[in-house]
Amino acid sequence: MATRKSKSQLSLQDYLKSVVPTQILSERGSNLVVINPGSAYVRIGLAMDGKPFNVPNCIARYHTGKPNVVDQMLNTQVTTNQHVDRERAYNTAASLLKIPYLDESSSGSASRKFMQMGRIDGYNKPSTTKKDTVFTWTDVYEDEQISPVASETSADKGAASATKAAPDVTDTKDASESKRKYKKTIFGEEAMKIWPNEPYCIRHPIRRGHFNVSPHYSAQQVCEDLTAILDWVLLEKLHISNSERFSFHAVLVVPETFDSREIKEMLTIVLGGLRFNSAVVHQEGLSAVFGNGLSTACIVNIGAQTSTVVCIEDGVSLPNTEKILPFGGEDICRCLLWIQRHYQKWPQIRTDVLAKPIDMLMLNQLKESYCDIREGEVEAAATVHSYEDGMPAMPHKTTLTSLNVPPMGLFYPNLLVPEVFPQPPREWFQDYENMLEDTWNMDFGGGGNMGLPMWDSFAVSPSKPKKEEKIGLAEAITSSILSAGRIDLRRKLFSSIQLIGGVGSTKGLVPAVEERVLRTIPPTEAINTVVVLPSRTDPAFVTWKGGAILGILDFGREAWIERQEWMENGIHKGSTKKYKDSFYIEGQAMYFINP
Repeated sequence: MATRKSKSQLSLQDYLKSVVPTQILSERGSNLVVINPGSAYVRIGLAMDGKPFNVPNCIARYHTGKPNVVDQMLNTQVTTNQHVDRERAYNTAASLLKIPYLDESSSGSASRKFMQMGRIDGYNKPSTTKKDTVFTWTDVYEDEQISPVASETSADKGAASATKAAPDVTDTKDASESKRKYKKTIFGEEAMKIWPNEPYCIRHPIRRGHFNVSPHYSAQQVCEDLTAILDWVLLEKLHISNSERFSFHAVLVVPETFDSREIKEMLTIVLGGLRFNSAVVHQEGLSAVFGNGLSTACIVNIGAQTSTVVCIEDGVSLPNTEKILPFGGEDICRCLLWIQRHYQKWPQIRTDVLAKPIDMLMLNQLKESYCDIREGEVEAAATVHSYEDGMPAMPHKTTLTSLNVPPMGLFYPNLLVPEVFPQPPREWFQDYENMLEDTWNMDFGGGGNMGLPMWDSFAVSPSKPKKEEKIGLAEAITSSILSAGRIDLRRKLFSSIQLIGGVGSTKGLVPAVEERVLRTIPPTEAINTVVVLPSRTDPAFVTWKGGAILGILDFGREAWIERQEWMENGIHKGSTKKYKDSFYIEGQAMYFINP
């Protein structure tokens, strides 16, 4: 009598033929945590979930010195030349959008101004104001009777002994209330909504696609803050305690902007600080094609602070096609604010995205709701909120104008004036033996680990950061695809462009990209078709979803890194394991090994 074989007796091929997709997700995705760190947000969740938690990548720590919520390395002073270039770029975009030039619009007649003011109160035309979220200031106090151990993350416990206890604060409104004290750490969106006068320092561990290392922010502090943020998400959102994490595995989806040292530091954080059993590294471009069910595409990732372009062929990333652009969604928000102030459309309120990160949340909401790339004057009635002196948000009705111009900064970068901040020291990009040392003011006499011979020709040098391109998005896409080589592959890539990232869902961006990329293709190229493929999932989460799929389908797990081996030998030179070499780790993230 024939007996039914157990699943362990079935071959992998038979198992894949008989299993349903939901069963694979539940069986193989329940213990996989996918982590996708970005400059502004970190996306993290279980592979079996439909969407990740999208948490602002920042932390606020209590300190007794001068209140500071401004990133000390930022410099937003616009020079005269930058201002002239910005106005010129605006006029170029205005001519394409068929709207008045900057000086023409600003010199409008008083009657036009009166008409615009008439539309604000809603009597001249129906109101088109969309429902906006009103943010509230974060309550930075906690009751004294709450044990600090309960609210303290595992990453903060190590530093608790070196941190002075916060002073008790008595609520003067009601003498009968219990004493309250400041929270030691606040994470995510709550950290961005802290009143600037509160005694907190807000830190952003990742800026413009790189670790935020500077004279004011050491490499050790950056790693500690990243560990604390991820640990908080695991505890508060995913409810995975520190003791349970050894039974979980991590899929680390890193940006193309990360260099070898930053990838190694992230592995040390995931395997050492967060104590996952094992981890694997994939790059965002590769994960994106799997997230949308493709194998070959040109991935255009427009994030909050950086944009990247890379071509993928048959599940392999092509390093020579990689382009990094130093602008993103936050720069569009600042451009939106500049235009409204120029036209005197912005209320007379103090809006400062650096001193008050809560203002950036508001501007980002306005950008997502009202910006639209199309011809003609684009205006919308909106409600702008002011956040002043810890008081509740005050609404101000206004009419926003030229809403089609800010996203055009993707094609004309001079419209966007990003912050200027110093590069990390050259020592930061050297791959030294002990990657945990703080190298800001240290003088190293020896050389770094130069990698295996097979990676000698890899596109990224270990002694300098990845190169950023000073070109527009259309030029970057065209240059990336034309670097792919074969004409048949170029044609396929021009017809398989994918827009991902938070800005990828901007209204009107798809036809704008298709039109402008087609214009930038040289006449000598026999290509006359450009197609942007629609995303099958939310563009902001495509890379995370792709990382989940890669982790679930990786049955062999040959490229996975075990925690014990990494912590014992992973940061040392001369190891016999290939994956412990920086170049192999960085290169391995660019392709998927399917056993």
